[in-house]
Amino acid sequence: MAYKTHLKRKMETRHIRMISLGGVIGTGLFLSSGYTIHEAGPLGTVIAYLVGALIVFAVMLCLGELSVAMPYTGAFHVYAKKYIGPSTGFIVAILYWLTWTIALGSEFTAAGLIMQKWFPNVPVWIWSLTCMVLIFLSNFFSVKIFAESEFWFAAIKVFAIVAFIVLGILAITGILPVKGYTHAPGLVNFYKNGWFPNGFGGVFTTMLTVNFAFSGTELIGITAGEAENPQKAIPSAIKTTLWRLVIFFIGSIVVMAALIPYK
Repeated sequence: MAYKTHLKRKMETRHIRMISLGGVIGTGLFLSSGYTIHEAGPLGTVIAYLVGALIVFAVMLCLGELSVAMPYTGAFHVYAKKYIGPSTGFIVAILYWLTWTIALGSEFTAAGLIMQKWFPNVPVWIWSLTCMVLIFLSNFFSVKIFAESEFWFAAIKVFAIVAFIVLGILAITGILPVKGYTHAPGLVNFYKNGWFPNGFGGVFTTMLTVNFAFSGTELIGITAGEAENPQKAIPSAIKTTLWRLVIFFIGSIVVMAALIPYK
């Protein structure tokens, strides 16, 4: 029996786009952005995220080329094994597995911390465990169920970000009242403490946090082995995902930095 290089191809283009978007929108934006603004200042944070977006775009273009040429299950370690060697492929696979194992731990903990804001009497581990069970169940059944659940979970995050940006713009322009302000806040917080309050070096010190925030875009490569039409779906997802990420991330950062002093 011939060795199959892919699983069941049940993922549509819309699934792949949302999986990539949903994979990126997480603790890096919801929790780490406060640290980034504090260290790099408002303008420095915007610059750091723009540089991060350019790096992501370069990586996604390279990955897109490989994924279209070889739409196999396993993505990175398969390419490393084929073009460098079996040992390199093994190391890449183990490192990527470790990356997401650690990242998922932080994501589950972050989910518990966020939920505790609304339910202070419920322990963090309860929410973390609930999220673990949900993720396990979505992966346990067929590819179609996984893709559909990921699509809707990601859609919730995208809707939340869009709503946040829209409400934030209304607050910045004075249409919505903001506590502590008697007039429209505008963009005063961007320059009242200087363009780079901690020096331009803050842009570089926060790049690790920014790159972590953008991690998840590479999931497009992982989906190649289960995409219905990878030659069409992968390039389309890469093109649309990048500009959406820039709008979501830069838009959110501008809103936060404008409404909340960097300190």
